[in-house]
Amino acid sequence: MSVTDIDRRETRISPYIIDDRERGLFRVARKSFVDEDILTRERDRIFNRCWLYLGHESELSKANDFLTRNVGGKEVIFNRDRQGAFHAFMNTCPHRGAMVEREARGNALAFKCFYHGWAFNNNGKFATRMPPGTYPDDFNSDGCANLRSVPKLAEYRGFYFLNYDAGAVSLETYLADARSILDMLCDHGPDGMEVIGGEQKYSIRANWKLLMENSYDGYHAIDTHGTYFEYLADAIGGAAEMPAETHVWNLQNGHAAIEGNAPWGRPVAKWIPAWGEDAKSEIAQIKRELVSRVGEEHANRIAMLGRNTGIFPNLVINDIMAVTIRTFYPLAPNNMNVSAWALGVKGESEGFRKRRLDNFLEFLGPGGFATPDDVEALESAQRGYAALDELAWNDISRGMLKPKFEATDEEQMRCFWREWSDRMEDRA
Repeated sequence: MSVTDIDRRETRISPYIIDDRERGLFRVARKSFVDEDILTRERDRIFNRCWLYLGHESELSKANDFLTRNVGGKEVIFNRDRQGAFHAFMNTCPHRGAMVEREARGNALAFKCFYHGWAFNNNGKFATRMPPGTYPDDFNSDGCANLRSVPKLAEYRGFYFLNYDAGAVSLETYLADARSILDMLCDHGPDGMEVIGGEQKYSIRANWKLLMENSYDGYHAIDTHGTYFEYLADAIGGAAEMPAETHVWNLQNGHAAIEGNAPWGRPVAKWIPAWGEDAKSEIAQIKRELVSRVGEEHANRIAMLGRNTGIFPNLVINDIMAVTIRTFYPLAPNNMNVSAWALGVKGESEGFRKRRLDNFLEFLGPGGFATPDDVEALESAQRGYAALDELAWNDISRGMLKPKFEATDEEQMRCFWREWSDRMEDRA
């Protein structure tokens, strides 16, 4: 079908999205994955205006802890000061622009720029002593020499986000119904969750939006990850299939999730025979504690159902056989950097922590069953977009006319693309 045919037969809601709800057709222009001008607009209208995930409170467990991170293409220091208060500063010296802190993490009372030696207390205040007469007596009376705080910093249940737009809505308003997913995650254990030490970093030669689509795409699982399901069938002693009943949740503001009872075990409270009888008794105890704390219905949902969640624009929470947080940022239209962290229940046993990490590495690690498959699929798609003059549109119509969406449908992606379109057209 030519672009002319599409223009004549369907309603275009933006230059890059076709959303025909009456006919059940949804298409995305492949130009949105390759165009430099589109990426420039995304940086302005999405990454500079949306709430972006920064880190988890457990990563800064003590006063004076810090870590450095690239968030939305900008270098940031995330830290706690001497009183334990959380801060996020732009990691650029007010003097001449060099990065102030170059270590990935540590514990420090102050930060010092290596270029000219300007120093700052860990609450961001300028702390450099200059010889008399070097600067005016009232130098820094307006705070110009202090580290710059990010315009907005907020947390929800220990998950910290920043926003480069001082006029943005509150974090809770932005998260909307995605808060229920974070609530469920924090309910895994009586004392909440913590990031397990370490971070996975890798690059994908593909557009960043492809990874968001992929992260909650139930349609591709069996075909793309067939080797994993064969391995899982051997491990559990029976057929490993995708769940018969699944759900798609539109969480508003571009956020969405898929949910279902898949065949793998879950350290939170779902046992499989491959874990052995000792693990079975421990799982039973975890389940009893969970039921007593949150009630049987909610406990069963937490324990038995896995879910993949996308929080617009670029935060993915995989709560499946393990819990993984991923963020990703574009370097170019055809290249992105990915960071991933594993979450675990605070205070869980050594055996279950090991099992959780094994599950994490086995499926979602850079060398696991899933991630290399997905990277190959996304890079293959990106190479295919060289032919966009001949084939200009991706189809994301699957299940669009159904009264109830399933994980193998594509409604969750349509939630993302509608929000993306609104923001790119300044309608959000």
